[in-house]
Amino acid sequence: MPAETTAVEIVERLIHQAEAAQASDIHLQTVGKGGSVSFRLDGVLSLPTELPADTVDRVCGRIKFLARLKTYQDSLPQDGRIAKEDVGAHNDIRVATYPTVTGEKIVLRLFSNAAALTLGELGFPADARTEMERFLRQTAGLLLLTGPAGSGKTTTIYACLRHLAASSGRHIITVEDPVEQVIPGIMQTEVAEARGLTFSKAARHLLRQDPQVLVLGEIRDDETADIAVRAALTGHLVISTLHAGSCKGVFDRLLVMCPDRHAVLSVVEMVVNQRLVRRLCSGCSGAGCGGCLQTGYKGCVPLVEWLRPQGTKVFEPGRSLEVVARELVQTGVTNAAEIRRVLGL
Repeated sequence: MPAETTAVEIVERLIHQAEAAQASDIHLQTVGKGGSVSFRLDGVLSLPTELPADTVDRVCGRIKFLARLKTYQDSLPQDGRIAKEDVGAHNDIRVATYPTVTGEKIVLRLFSNAAALTLGELGFPADARTEMERFLRQTAGLLLLTGPAGSGKTTTIYACLRHLAASSGRHIITVEDPVEQVIPGIMQTEVAEARGLTFSKAARHLLRQDPQVLVLGEIRDDETADIAVRAALTGHLVISTLHAGSCKGVFDRLLVMCPDRHAVLSVVEMVVNQRLVRRLCSGCSGAGCGGCLQTGYKGCVPLVEWLRPQGTKVFEPGRSLEVVARELVQTGVTNAAEIRRVLGL
């Protein structure tokens, strides 16, 4: 079999296997002349599978070629995208390369329409869902989501967008990095920092496009924070994410970026802090089987704490992540080991 055909088949087989397993990412790590592949399943990397030393370079080169990257460049990071038609995938694939001391690392992010859930399908507690729907009916205000990478914030944002697109008839604009799902009827923009299109620059110009709803994928700097707060103050509904460890931590960090405490507490209508924990496999009750690839888990359920500020005061959420986590263990949805992995308890 020709070498090029071998690389083509390996890349396509890896992508098809990952999609069949509902993996979110493929991790390809080169080590010298060899390499290994892992899938991220329900937020956890699988045990690595070795790649034959004589195919690693060709596989990496094929991925870079498909993503329209420089195939000879392995000492600097690169970002690209593989069109689904080129590999027979269900959706486009984002590619990111990065140099390490042992060799190049390539991560393929699989965008999945299966993740385009509605608010009702998120698995949020009933009170949190009710308050979120109430917020989305408003004409102005700021909703902030927080949690570490892989905690489901983007999925929640897309559920909000689908809800708004189906019910509000408002002009909705997003600034994302990247655009993972294209939603009809919504004006979506993808940042490109290499070309100077940052979150803050895109948001600043998009406010001139007369949006009624503005979604910022992330508040990363003081300028973006100021734009989000100012937009909410001037009659826009704004949704964004901000990295913090808790609901109260969101306010602590936002007030560092935007010191006007009165403005911040006037516009922040709701804060949601979320994590994802793996659900025990219903087919084996956590023992491990073919259906869950011997992990004992299949699918995820959100851990959610939320609050709506009252006047100028910030209160702790009514039910903390720890309380919700204990309830999930008691009802057999997940187990204590998974809670320790996610929350460190």
